[in-house]
Amino acid sequence: MKTSLLAVLLCLSALQVQAADISVVGLFPGKAVLVIDGGSPKTYSIGSTVSSGITLVDVNQTTATFDSNGKKQRIDIGGHVNRATPSGASSVTLQADSRGHFLVQGQINGGTMRMLVDTGASMISLSASDARRLGIDYKKGRQAYVNTANGTIPAYQVMLNTVKVGDIVLNQVEALVQENELGFALLGMSFLKRTEMRREGEQMMLTKRF
Repeated sequence: MKTSLLAVLLCLSALQVQAADISVVGLFPGKAVLVIDGGSPKTYSIGSTVSSGITLVDVNQTTATFDSNGKKQRIDIGGHVNRATPSGASSVTLQADSRGHFLVQGQINGGTMRMLVDTGASMISLSASDARRLGIDYKKGRQAYVNTANGTIPAYQVMLNTVKVGDIVLNQVEALVQENELGFALLGMSFLKRTEMRREGEQMMLTKRF
């Protein structure tokens, strides 16, 4: 009987962890302002338990890191992780900035990259300097030309090994490297078409499809 009761309690604990819904709305030295399961914003210090089985373990200028039963999870400011996503699919919720743009701190080939969601871009777009920083030998890619405000410039089509946004990790994603400075990467349709996009007011949820 005791063994059965313990098994039930362990199952309930696992469900509570899985159902945790965490949004990062503010970051300060050693602290993060979080919204847990749709509640009111609350400030947590490093080392605090934010939900059953989930602890805040690190904070920097852009990201809060959590430990969920020994597994590290990073959530960018403005980002969101829903542990109850149907079928266990990976998802992230983005918050619009004051201009209505969705910016996210993601990763390309393991390197950090600030990206702007752009449904008008056919694929992810990077500047040549960012490509070099990420170790991408873009000049081996197929050459093309793109029209910009400063005229027509050369570009190179490449394949990115991995692109990570929140919980979503995609492999083999097409990108275009431009010989000019963009300020940030464009998160185009080569990534977005492999997600389900849903807009609700000032938030956009992306859920991995394939």
